[in-house]
This record gives sequence, structure tokens and C-alpha cells, in this order.
Amino acid sequence: MKILVTGAAGFIGSHLCELLLKDEENEVRGLDNFITGSKENMRGFYKVHPRFSFAKGSVTEKEFLRPHVEWADHIYQLAAPVGVKFIMNNPVHTILDNVRGIDNVLELAHQYNKKVLVASTSEVYGKSLDFLDSTGKRSLSEEDYRIEGSTQNHRWAYANTKALDEFLSLAYYKQYGLKCVIIRFFNTVGPRQSSQYGMVIPNFVSQALKGENITVYGDGSQTRSFLHVFDAIQAITELMITEHAVGQVYNVGNPFEISIKELAERIIEKTNSSSKVRLVSYQEAYGAGFEDMQRRTPNIDKLVRTIGFKIRYDLEAILDSIIEYQKMKLGMD
Repeated sequence: MKILVTGAAGFIGSHLCELLLKDEENEVRGLDNFITGSKENMRGFYKVHPRFSFAKGSVTEKEFLRPHVEWADHIYQLAAPVGVKFIMNNPVHTILDNVRGIDNVLELAHQYNKKVLVASTSEVYGKSLDFLDSTGKRSLSEEDYRIEGSTQNHRWAYANTKALDEFLSLAYYKQYGLKCVIIRFFNTVGPRQSSQYGMVIPNFVSQALKGENITVYGDGSQTRSFLHVFDAIQAITELMITEHAVGQVYNVGNPFEISIKELAERIIEKTNSSSKVRLVSYQEAYGAGFEDMQRRTPNIDKLVRTIGFKIRYDLEAILDSIIEYQKMKLGMD
């Protein structure tokens, strides 16, 4: 199988390339423009693995992308801006890259009859669960309504461009029969995830190891659920080769919830840190008008039914792996 991974130098993309290369029948080609990805993430296979090749460039450039799509059998479309901080600071880049990128990938995949897995995000749900919670619903299903804020809040621009990715993918499936699978990542975490763009666990672990105060936005009562990247990439590679998954949308996440304040306290405990939790208002962190959601928890019944998905890494294992990685990055024993 010839497999193209866009966003290959990113956190998830680099782990996905490594998993795909374990199958000796696969050739893998990575694309990335290094805006939020890095060569360091690909150190284990970039320029050293005989079945991996790489081209620097953006999926927003159709003629750059064309020969790579033509070469591939399967395409994993992971290329996208990442991180709340990056998205809030780069709204034009975020919107245009997401829209232009998916347009090019799907048009070329249709032209050359290729199968595509499109990476979307739990952001598309917006604040849905905050409203559904009042009716007794405890997790988000793929068919749930989406509730988002004003267009004047850049937070929701990213969510809506990713929703457009899904709409366009499903339109190609319906109108042209393009084989596509759509997945919504819920807080995927693990080694190599950068704290640079506001990712919560790498930030907390880095601050704890340095003995700095851990910055928690809002009052810390908001909850999130976290899935180890190894579980995430196992799920999406199985979905890619499952015929029943074509034309479908899947949540890829972990239903276990923890409050952000409790998460910070657990990291302090696990690292034996002297850090304290410091609460910071959203306005101070992101400016006026920023909105967050109180809960964001996936229902993964559909994923379990389709591929028999099982979570292998609980929160303790997730934190252990990230702490070990951050210690290595900081040169600590």
C-alpha cells in the first residue's frame, strides 16, 4: 500500500507514519510545511527509513499536492493549524488553510479515485454538551446538533472550517462516490505534543517539572477527556481499512472525564512538584469575548461497534508517558 500522510511532521501525523511503517508492505510519504510541525517529530524515520519519503509543502498548493495524491492509494488528511493559542492569533491563516486544503485534497482524491481519511475535531460540537447536559445527556454522539457562538468570536472560526471539511467530504461521497472516512479527535495527547500552542497536558507537565505555577484558565471546573495518541492512531488505521466506515463520521476519544483543576493537581502530585495552581481569566489569556465549553466528552459506541475499539491507555498511563517525554526534553533524570 502507498500511503500519503499530510501533516506528517505534526504530533499525530508523525506517530501515524511510524505505525504505518511497521507494516513491511507499506510505503509512506509525508507532506508538511513545518508551520506547527517539526522535523524533530520525524527523527525516527525522516531520511533514515527506506520506505519513507518526504516533501515540504502545503496542501493549499494544488499543483504541489497533485503528484503525491496520484502516487498514493490511501490519504490521511491531517494537515491543519493546531492549538487554541495559534488559532486565536492567526485567524485568517486558520480559515483559509483549512478551507483551501480540504478543497484540494478532495478534488484530487476524486480525480484520481483515492480513499481519504479526513481528520476533523470535537471543536465542531461547540458548546453542545453544555446545553444537552441539562436534559441528562452525558456525552456527544456523532448525530448531535452543534451549538456554537457568535461569528465575532474567532474561537468558532476553526470549528466551522472543520465542519465545512466534513460537509464537503460527505458531499463528495454522496455525489461522486468518493471513499472517505471522517474522524473527530477529542483531546489526543502523548509524547511529542508541544506546549507551544496551548496544549493543556504538555503545558501543565512542563510547568510542574520546572516548579512553576500551573496556569489554569477560568475556575478550573471545566472537564475534558484525553485519549493517548497510540490509541487514536490505532483507531484511525483500522477505520481506514474498514469498508463499513466509508461515508461515516466517528468520534475518536476517551469518555473518561476529569476537571482541569483536578488534572493540574494530579500532575503536581505525580511529578512531586512544588508548583501551585494559578487561576487565570479567559479574558487575560485570550482577550475579550473568548468562550470555552464546560464539558466535551465523546460517546464512542459507534467506534466500538465498527472496529471493536478498546482504550489501552488510562489517564495514569497517559500522564506517565508525557512526564517521561518532558523530562527527556528538559534533560532531567
